[in-house]
Amino acid sequence: MKARFVEHAVSILLVTALFVGLISLIQQENLKKRTEQRSDIQKYLALEFVDFGNPLDRALFRESLNIFFPDTPAGNDSLLRAIDDFRREQFTNEMYKTGGAERGLTFAKTQELLGMFLQFIIIYVVVLALSYYGAQTLGIIRFVHMKQGRSSYLASFLEHISTSVNGNRSVPQAVVLLVKALVKGMAYIVLFAPAYVIAYSFKTRFDTDSYFFMILLGVISNGLLINYTNRFFTFLVSESRKGYVETAVVKNLYNSYLWHAGDGIAKSSVFRLRKKFPSHVFQHIYLNARHQFQPTLKEHASFLITGLVIIEMALNIQGHLSYEMLKNILYKQYDVVLAIVLSIFLLVKATEIAVDLWTYRQERKFGNKEV
Repeated sequence: MKARFVEHAVSILLVTALFVGLISLIQQENLKKRTEQRSDIQKYLALEFVDFGNPLDRALFRESLNIFFPDTPAGNDSLLRAIDDFRREQFTNEMYKTGGAERGLTFAKTQELLGMFLQFIIIYVVVLALSYYGAQTLGIIRFVHMKQGRSSYLASFLEHISTSVNGNRSVPQAVVLLVKALVKGMAYIVLFAPAYVIAYSFKTRFDTDSYFFMILLGVISNGLLINYTNRFFTFLVSESRKGYVETAVVKNLYNSYLWHAGDGIAKSSVFRLRKKFPSHVFQHIYLNARHQFQPTLKEHASFLITGLVIIEMALNIQGHLSYEMLKNILYKQYDVVLAIVLSIFLLVKATEIAVDLWTYRQERKFGNKEV
């Protein structure tokens, strides 16, 4: 276990050192370019007899450059454009305005990014917890339905209309089954749909910038919930086929999967935050499946962060970390972009360390071997 934490620490140090080095290199290059550009232009702007805001003075300056440097007409035009760009920047760039912020990764910008990063962490943690709880809950419900021998709503509907009682069919029951099948089908479409598709479907009806909407999209979209529900269900099925289950049944543990308390599965136990199924064989199946499911949270977290980044970018949610990254890519402020990418990497590594520590403690608690 110590080796695993050392591996995490080494990767964090190496990646952080690499990103800090790249950020410093970019900032030095930007400073060098600005200094060289200003030094070349300042000597012409310092000419007191030339007013670059006067069209006549500009024309005379251009003619003078063509006379003194006749072999480089393109360079002369480029110099004049650079002078115009510099003078325009003095009026438009925020760093020249009163109270304006300097471009790039400054101290003020770092403080702003930290606030956005904190918002991102809160949304990420909430979505991760909800999807983890939802995957287990839905996985258990699907497993219990399998044990009950229940078929899908569509199969039940087809079976219902193919049979008859005294020559008459129960039309209301058939309609109910069909509606349930359609609702379930729509739910699967939503669960597998990309977040931006769902978001743009409701963008004109709801406030898509709200935290609630972002959390909802993070949970139900991109196939996140359904994918990890199926994974947890697979663990449950695998555990239910192991030998200790038969041993537990021989020891008179409850083995009924009907929806009721007593010797069956209570629905209240399924929806609890800390799920417990006392005196039931499913308690051991659940605990072992959950222990195998815990390490998948590392992959779960990476997939979730990618989804949240796409949601914020696709919806153009201003004031959030991913939108800020997209904006700085457009402005070519790559030092800010690297700082944001580094913060996301550190969040992923923090999740992996937390999951490894949680798994280690569970192994120490329930395992019979030294870890």
